[in-house]
Amino acid sequence: MRPLALLSNDDGYTSAGIRALKRALETFADVVICAPETEQSAASHALSLNKPLRLRSVEPGIFAVDGTPADCVYVAIHSNRVLPRKPDVVVSGINHGLNLGQDVFYSGTVAAAREGALRGAPAIASSAHPKANFDEAARVTAKLAETVLGLARGEGGLLLSMNFPRAWTSVRATRLGARTYEEICDFRKDPRGREYLWIGGPSVRHEHGPGTDTEAYDDGVVSITPLLLDATDPDYGETLGTMLAGLQP
Repeated sequence: MRPLALLSNDDGYTSAGIRALKRALETFADVVICAPETEQSAASHALSLNKPLRLRSVEPGIFAVDGTPADCVYVAIHSNRVLPRKPDVVVSGINHGLNLGQDVFYSGTVAAAREGALRGAPAIASSAHPKANFDEAARVTAKLAETVLGLARGEGGLLLSMNFPRAWTSVRATRLGARTYEEICDFRKDPRGREYLWIGGPSVRHEHGPGTDTEAYDDGVVSITPLLLDATDPDYGETLGTMLAGLQP
C-alpha cells in the first residue's frame, strides 16, 4: 500500500505552491488535498469553534473548507469525508512567502503542519520566496516527506519547517532566527466617516544569527528547522519555584 499524504496550506486550494507539491508527492504517495477556500495567511492555529464550516469536494482527492488551515487538517483527520485512513505524513505548503523566525507563531502554513503533528503524524511546513522555483522546492520537500515517513517524537509527530530562498545551493539544519516587522496601526475613515484600521507595515528585517534559518536564507541555503510541540520552558523551573513559594498560604 502506498503511503497516504495529507496536503494543506494557507494560500488556498488553487495556489500554485500546493499544486506543485501535490505533483511531487504523488511520485511515491497517494495525496489528498484539504485546504482553505481562500487565502488564510497569518491565521496561526485558530480553530473555528463559533461558526459553522462548509466542506466542499472540488474534484477527486481535493477538498476545500471555508475555514482556517488548522480547521482543514482537523476536518480531514477527524471526519470520515476526506481521508480513507489516518495520514502517514502531513505536508503544508508550498507557502508563497517565507516563514522565518517568529513567523512560525503566526503562520497558517506552519499551523496546518502542527495540527497534523499534534495528531501523531510526521509533518512538514514548506515555504518559499515568491519567485523561487516551486517545482524544484516541491521536489525537495517531497523527498524530505518520504524520508520522515513513520517517524514520531514524544506524544506527537515530528514537526519541521522548511524555507527556500529564491535560489539555493544546499540544505542546512537550523534553529529559529529573529525576524522583525514594521509595527503599525493605521487608522482611516471609510466613505461614510466611520473609522477602521489596518495593522502591520510593509517592511521586515531579520538578524543574521549563527545557525539560524535567517542566516541560511541570507546564505542562499534551504533551512530545515525542527519545532517543538511542548512549549514548556524547562529553564524557568527554578525561578517559577521561587515565585510559587511566595504564593503558598
